[in-house]
Amino acid sequence: MKEIEKLDNPVWHSLSESHHSFAIDYNTVKFYQPDYCPFGGFTAVDTTYTAITEYSKLVANFFIVGEKPKIPNSLKLNKELVCLQMVVTNKINMEIKEEIVELGPEHYEELYELICLVQPGYFKKKTSLLGRYYGIFKNNKLIAVTGERMKMNHHIEVSAVVTHPNHTGMGYAKQLTTHTVNAIFDQSKKPYLHVAVTNSIAIALYKKLGFTTRRKISFWNIVT
Repeated sequence: MKEIEKLDNPVWHSLSESHHSFAIDYNTVKFYQPDYCPFGGFTAVDTTYTAITEYSKLVANFFIVGEKPKIPNSLKLNKELVCLQMVVTNKINMEIKEEIVELGPEHYEELYELICLVQPGYFKKKTSLLGRYYGIFKNNKLIAVTGERMKMNHHIEVSAVVTHPNHTGMGYAKQLTTHTVNAIFDQSKKPYLHVAVTNSIAIALYKKLGFTTRRKISFWNIVT
């Protein structure tokens, strides 16, 4: 399989490669441990029923990323979040004017609170341990972040592009995304990201930075 094709099933390949230590493995279905990330992926749709039943005992709300899974009647397919999967092939040449700080354990609680304020449901207490996260501070408060989530041998996902609602429109997301993308290239990896098809402002930003759409991909939200 070509490395780029692994992006068709990003959770599965992340948990089979760089993030294998975070996996709960049901053979043809793999999930992140729920306190790290609420995502799962599979290679055989007929096997999802049993694995999803077992995983649902650990967490009440989670996502299958990729093709539509089969789920038991005891659970509910809450929604299908359709995203664009976007890739960038070169470093971004843009001036960064703000001081960007790599976040450490002393920042993780503030990071968690900011992301849950703006994008609730995707970021867990230990998501910050999956990759490197970066932030911009104003008056000693974390007001904008971006970081790395799913990781494969050759690709790293740019994630949690978040700015506090009181600080939008200042170009922080653009600068943080640039910094994160270029840091991924410095690791000899290739960046990619997921953005909801309805988020036209973010899509326009990513296109301006050089991202192109590779495909649409669905995040199937399952609840108990």
